Amino acid sequence: MTRTWPIALRAWLLLACMVTLTVAVYAPGLGGGFVFDDFPNIVDNDGVKPPDASIASLVRSAMSSPSSEFKRPLASLSFAANYLSTGMDPFWMKATNVVIHLANGLLVFLLMRVLIRVSARSNKLTTTHGDITSAIIAGAWLLLPINLTAVLYVVQRMESLANLFVLLGLLGYALARERMQSKDTRVAAVVAAASVIVPTLLGALAKETAIMLPLYALLVEVILFRSKTSAGGIDDSSHSPRQDLRVWAFFGVVLALPMIGGLAWLMPGLLRPSGWSTRDFTMSTRLLSEARVVVDYIGWTLLPTPGALSFYHDDFVVSRSLFSPWTTAFCIVVLIGLVWIATAIRHKHPLISLGIALYLGSHLLTGTILPLELIYEHRNYFASMGLLLACIPLLTAPDSAVANRFLVARYAALAGLIVLWTAVTAITSHAWGDPLRLAEELGGRAPKSPRAQYELGRTYIIYSHYDPTSPFTNMAYAPLEHAALLPGSTILPEQALIFMNARMHRPIEDAWWDSLIRKLGTNKIGVQDESSLSSLTLCSRKQECDLPKQRMVDAFLAALSQGTPSGRLMAIYGDYAWNVLEDKDLGLRMTQSASKALPGESAYRIALIRMLVVQGRYAEAREQIATLEHQNVAGSLDSEIEQLRALPQMR
Repeated sequence: MTRTWPIALRAWLLLACMVTLTVAVYAPGLGGGFVFDDFPNIVDNDGVKPPDASIASLVRSAMSSPSSEFKRPLASLSFAANYLSTGMDPFWMKATNVVIHLANGLLVFLLMRVLIRVSARSNKLTTTHGDITSAIIAGAWLLLPINLTAVLYVVQRMESLANLFVLLGLLGYALARERMQSKDTRVAAVVAAASVIVPTLLGALAKETAIMLPLYALLVEVILFRSKTSAGGIDDSSHSPRQDLRVWAFFGVVLALPMIGGLAWLMPGLLRPSGWSTRDFTMSTRLLSEARVVVDYIGWTLLPTPGALSFYHDDFVVSRSLFSPWTTAFCIVVLIGLVWIATAIRHKHPLISLGIALYLGSHLLTGTILPLELIYEHRNYFASMGLLLACIPLLTAPDSAVANRFLVARYAALAGLIVLWTAVTAITSHAWGDPLRLAEELGGRAPKSPRAQYELGRTYIIYSHYDPTSPFTNMAYAPLEHAALLPGSTILPEQALIFMNARMHRPIEDAWWDSLIRKLGTNKIGVQDESSLSSLTLCSRKQECDLPKQRMVDAFLAALSQGTPSGRLMAIYGDYAWNVLEDKDLGLRMTQSASKALPGESAYRIALIRMLVVQGRYAEAREQIATLEHQNVAGSLDSEIEQLRALPQMR
């Protein structure tokens, strides 16, 4: 007699196999290094390298992120924990990310089980295949190529960690609401509310995208639960479900009011041209462009190609009107069509409707009016789950729902998709396992991307070890010079060329300086431009680069000529003036301006205090120390303040 395993057990075994496959696919990528935003957030950020696990050190770590004014303290603390355990080894940083990804996969499985069960119950369908479908969705989500950057790109732990809380909250809400529909207890109502509020607050400490949890819960509510609870009241399941106004009141408090308040706070700044001064697009052109981006994401998620998932997308052409390019209008029609479909089928096919709604809803924060960069693959970490929820149940539907003659075709299509997703993720993961291999792979995928070409040249420089005889030295010039000429390029390529030749005592071409200064005087100054000037300043300070001072001054003046300069730019110029030009008055003025522009940035104030002491302005230095003490949260600045007070002149 053949033994048949229970469906639930088979689902768990299938999930275990998919988890094992995920580990095998991601293992080759653990050996690579840090990339792009990993450097300002982790590698070059001393805040996430605490000397010990004291409260003061951990608070300093928590508040050290340069990526957001909200500091994302939970994510920064996790980087600090990695550092305390294993140092700056990227292997363990990435391994931690894989563990978080696997935990999220488990939560996706549990969440899908509840959503499919509730959907089947509301439509009076069997849930026989619900657990298997849930395991397939979760396993496929774990293997999706578009989710790779949320795992192997170390800094995007911010995204995966935030979504850990989002998934926990959504699971808790769905379970509590399911309980309320059969037996409306006060405990279930409290759990439902807490499942939205608490994970939103905790997740936002990792990344602000967690604030979308109330919207996701509302979409689940409207499409699946339809604001109904047990009609019999507390501890009474004898009646049919009824409309419950408490649900709408709850979402009015946790979603509508915060949204209105947030828009009131954001809109004045967004409507000012200065709010978009560092971007090459406006609010209107961003909205037009994001219509194309969000539609592109669908293809990149379901039918990905290595060329599309190129990591660097700064070669994207901004939409200037509905028909420039023409695909803008087409994509807007597609998005309107998806909204119409999700609305029209919400009763008959609630899972498809919910999947579409979750996908589109997840892009409302990063794909609308905020002046963020246009494209990042990791923004689909949650959204991709919505697409799978909309598609996979169609391919795993019982025979009674779809004609039997399509059974083999449906299963073959599903198997083909999973093989495609696994293969593309495996190929990309292998590339991420070695810095040189990754740079060459991404450079080949995006030949028109200034960032990809710059990273390729920069990697060759690193491998050259500044040895003029190394073959990597000559290999670096072509991609860097190519990157410098590409539209939208920052001064990073010119800075790298100048830096490399200066370190190797080779002649620096005038054309590189001319291009760098021209860009600073005509293009909008961004963070990467500031970082480039900071690198040249540091190299000059260490006397590792013999850079012509007048060229450096011209570069700073060109950058400062564009409207109101940032506090960071003024601080960098102050550093250069003080330490390289030895113009103490200019250095002090620029540092004072930087501290005034960013009063909460303790590093600028500390530098200012030291300059004031050198110039004998002790009373002003003491005033600045007093201000610094007010910023000393939980003793995070104790050591710096102690060092300043220990200066002989300040005793």
